[in-house]
Amino acid sequence: MAKKSLIHREKKRQKLEQKYHLIRRSSKKEISKVPSLTDKWKIHGKLQSSPRNSAPTRLHRRCFLTGRSRGNYRYFGLSGHVLREMFHACLLPGATTSSW
Repeated sequence: MAKKSLIHREKKRQKLEQKYHLIRRSSKKEISKVPSLTDKWKIHGKLQSSPRNSAPTRLHRRCFLTGRSRGNYRYFGLSGHVLREMFHACLLPGATTSSW
């Protein structure tokens, strides 16, 4: 189980990213349309004035059950070891594990 503070921090980043999503997207479109370099710098300064945690690259996918940030499968939203335990307990229909 991940620390509660890390999970809370990740949720805070998600809220910030949603809040600034439209602002960041519109300013990036403006940069591509403006021909002069000084105007691009002004728009880029506005983009940099937004909080760092509002950038989508700062978000991490976390396991739905444990909050683990590494080894996640997007399709299931679970980390690898939780997914394996669920396979063995037959909690995921249609999924099979290989054994040799």
